[in-house]
Amino acid sequence: MASTALLSMKDITKKFFGVTALNNVSLELRRGEILGLVGENGAGKSTLMKILSGAYPAGSYTGEIYVDGQFKAFQSKHQSEEAGIEMIYQEISLNLDLTVAENIFLGRLPTKNRFWVDWKRVYSEARAALEMVGLQIDPRKTIRSLSTSQQQLVAIAKALVRKPKILVLDEPTSALTEAEVKNLLDLLLKFKTQGVSCIYISHKLDEVFTIADRITVLRDGQTIATYERRAVSPERVVEDMVGRKISNMYPKVEVTPGPEVLRVEHLTVPHPLAARKNIIEDVSFSVRKGEVLGLAGLVGSGRSELVNAIFGALPTRGEPEIYLEGRPVQIKNPFQAIQLGLGLVTEDRRCSGFVGTMNIRQNISLASLGKIARRGFIIPNKEIKEVSRLVRQLQIKAPSAEKSVLALSGGNQQKVVLAKWLMREVKVLVLDEPTRGIDVGAKVEIYNLINQLAQNGVAIIMISSELPELLSMCDRFLVLARGKIQDEFNRAEASQERVMRAATGLLA
Repeated sequence: MASTALLSMKDITKKFFGVTALNNVSLELRRGEILGLVGENGAGKSTLMKILSGAYPAGSYTGEIYVDGQFKAFQSKHQSEEAGIEMIYQEISLNLDLTVAENIFLGRLPTKNRFWVDWKRVYSEARAALEMVGLQIDPRKTIRSLSTSQQQLVAIAKALVRKPKILVLDEPTSALTEAEVKNLLDLLLKFKTQGVSCIYISHKLDEVFTIADRITVLRDGQTIATYERRAVSPERVVEDMVGRKISNMYPKVEVTPGPEVLRVEHLTVPHPLAARKNIIEDVSFSVRKGEVLGLAGLVGSGRSELVNAIFGALPTRGEPEIYLEGRPVQIKNPFQAIQLGLGLVTEDRRCSGFVGTMNIRQNISLASLGKIARRGFIIPNKEIKEVSRLVRQLQIKAPSAEKSVLALSGGNQQKVVLAKWLMREVKVLVLDEPTRGIDVGAKVEIYNLINQLAQNGVAIIMISSELPELLSMCDRFLVLARGKIQDEFNRAEASQERVMRAATGLLA
């Protein structure tokens, strides 16, 4: 083992009920380096990190772990933390009803006179921790009152105050704005100079190539390669991740849009907390058959609120006019929207995209029960036939449609959500961040599916915070800022600069 190695994981093998998740995986983290760990969903990255964190205790796997040259057999997360290892997961695990300060110091609140919590010190040190991650909020606020991006930054602050030797970040920027992403990457580079070593897991290769010193690629539970970042191209890393060449990251197919399918006029959405404030203010737009309409804007611009209001999931103010295939309709709730032929792939699939207590089959057929039922009873053979067809069509990787949807990788969970609406045969499909948190190969499969839907005449509204993705896959664009449409243009007129100028209110 090299003297510069702070962490060494050797020949790690992990099986679940006879299925091999990791097969002799080895990983080395040097002192004061940032190691990028990449691979498709299901490649074994999270399993490997759960072994490192003690979530999967020694004895449940084979192989060896060394930290600072000492053999470690972690039996719990606490033991891993005692060794100087801190984990920041993609799924934020904070106590929503405690304050920011209480979460940061949970389990180790500073005391005075041995028994009493030193609240003055708690809030003072919490403020310092929040400043470290560039978050200007009151540490007395509850976590529940914060946005997703703010919660993620609190989780990062919580890990940093423990002054870890090894910091593991799993998709830490999936809910952050561009400014927050830049701040986090700068922060990690700063901590690197102070001797903190970092394992950075992300599907965003531009971030990995910005900060990583070396990159380790996993595929199908095996270590494929480790590269010096300066000696490898993103294209080669992608090939290693998916096991094949991807010639076109954004395989857009040109479709001539047909007649108008959906038109919305004078839509206003009230703010849920401020009585006289609106999140969306008098917005009007339309989308045509076979068209992919891109909805751009910064976090907080009202993109998600706009589509959720159209879907009946949020209340509107006044009397907005909604026309479907030329006839006026009223949508008061999601059930009415579904009956009219609208579908919504939500921003947070775990929260509102699927039902975690149901299996894959039940989740896919959930929006189409009328299609597979007779006199109020589901016809099992019909349901199984329809679900099996979609599982094959979308190449959902699962041993069986009877398996829990929670057992799937993020990319396959997203395919289940899409399959639900494909089974419904919708006229309008809204995709809110459809590729968030999924790997490169799964992204391309989703893009191909978008093309297929457009060719079949489905009108698509697509929201994405990844501008290259949005600009490559959409035919026309609306840019929202402060709840209003600031600009509208077609594909030929589109550029990242034009989008950002409109999104930030800097239009000439």
